[in-house]
Amino acid sequence: MTRKSFNEKLNDSKDMPKIITLDDEKIIELYGGKNMLIAPPLEYNDIMSKIPEGKIITTKEIRTFLAKKYDVDFTCPMTAGIFISLSAQASHERKENKIPFWRTLKAGGELNPKYPLGIEYQKEMLEKEGHSIFTKGRKNIRYFVNNYEEKLFNL
Repeated sequence: MTRKSFNEKLNDSKDMPKIITLDDEKIIELYGGKNMLIAPPLEYNDIMSKIPEGKIITTKEIRTFLAKKYDVDFTCPMTAGIFISLSAQASHERKENKIPFWRTLKAGGELNPKYPLGIEYQKEMLEKEGHSIFTKGRKNIRYFVNNYEEKLFNL
């Protein structure tokens, strides 16, 4: 059996979007509700493709936007992270219709080490667009966009 390409995975919506009603009180309390969305991968790709040069977005803003769009309490954080990385990998795999995945950051404005070509590529692309990057940590160094809140794109 041959492995699916990132683009094949991106375009495979399976049975998504899916809204799941949770009954785990800890999760309901953690995320502020019981109705959770699992959005299809292409939704993340479409949002990420719209972020203009000089602007950024975080996974939190994307998840909040999708939750409002589908009128649910929250969007699944795990699948969001997976599908955002998948969108970046699929874009890197394509010759055309690439998306500016480097403009999508993790929570708190953190760069994503799982993106194609690594953290150095994302750092370089963001700096080219005028963002300044700072680090946290000594052993496990993490990279962040300085004052990222001021540069967020409003969906």
